[in-house]
Amino acid sequence: MGQKGFWDFSERQQKLAEKKEFLIDLDELVPWETFRPRLESIYDKPRKSRAGRKPIDVILMFKLLILQQMYNISDDELEYQVNDRLSFMRFLHLGLEDSVPDAKTVWLFKDELRKQGLVEGLFEQFGSYLNTAGYQAQCGQIIDATLVPVPKQRNDKPENAKIKQGKVPEDWQDKPQKLSQKDTDARWTQKNGVSHYGYKNHINRDAGHGFIRRYQVTDAAVHDSQVLGQLLDADNSDDELWADSAYLSAAIVEVLGWMGFVSHINERAYRNRPLSEQQKADNRERSKTRARVEHVFGTMVNEMGGKMVRTIGIARAEVMLGLKNLTYNLKRFVFWQKQERIVDAAV
Repeated sequence: MGQKGFWDFSERQQKLAEKKEFLIDLDELVPWETFRPRLESIYDKPRKSRAGRKPIDVILMFKLLILQQMYNISDDELEYQVNDRLSFMRFLHLGLEDSVPDAKTVWLFKDELRKQGLVEGLFEQFGSYLNTAGYQAQCGQIIDATLVPVPKQRNDKPENAKIKQGKVPEDWQDKPQKLSQKDTDARWTQKNGVSHYGYKNHINRDAGHGFIRRYQVTDAAVHDSQVLGQLLDADNSDDELWADSAYLSAAIVEVLGWMGFVSHINERAYRNRPLSEQQKADNRERSKTRARVEHVFGTMVNEMGGKMVRTIGIARAEVMLGLKNLTYNLKRFVFWQKQERIVDAAV
């Protein structure tokens, strides 16, 4: 074992920089300071005393949450990984001598985001930045939804019946600790004959630059078509709209036409009414564009540790999925910025 040198830490950080690890690009290219004014509202509370430790920098806390979504890890695992990994420390601008916010601090910060309803505002703020940076929504919009699993609840039939009625089972009301661990918002649904429990992340991805422009979080039992109206983006420069056959109905197509959208929703077969060869060909053509939305969900599964949410209740699921969608947009922004660097270098 070699002797520890004074410059060892700096040399290892330099080696990371030479490899251009993704977190370095994320740190350098994302305009983190634009989020500060909105985030600092978390600390806009009168302090009882000037004594004691000052609040942790909000950008540091925000970047911790982005790291968490990048790798889909728990609060405890996040604390461990930041202490363990040089790349995480570099991204957060922390040295070996600096203390790392613990899991409880991370949880409390997220809970303040929930209480103050800040996540959607942060998402929209970055969307505004994208517009000013030249990444306006264009080429039409693609709508889709993905199931988001949560830890399954072990309830009996009477308890599930109460939950479906929007009520809390009587024996839970006297047990606050048990109730706090029960998700009364998540729901079961079936897809392709397989049962799923949790929520849905409904998104609108623009067909041009590929950013998530709008999103909605619902329980898993809500049909995709029910939130279509909340996902439509009036700011997209083109009128085309793509979606799979789950969104198809005569009423939806009529309303979309009335609103000025050009519908490219896939057609579906019905009992005793199979699709014609022309309809199948049209669906294949539509799917060439519609399938781009799968890049979003594929990235979340293959590059961001999966879609599973470990929180309890839809309010906290909205925070986590809002941050997940924002993190995807940050990754996409880094991609486009690096593409521009390549083009500039070639000129």
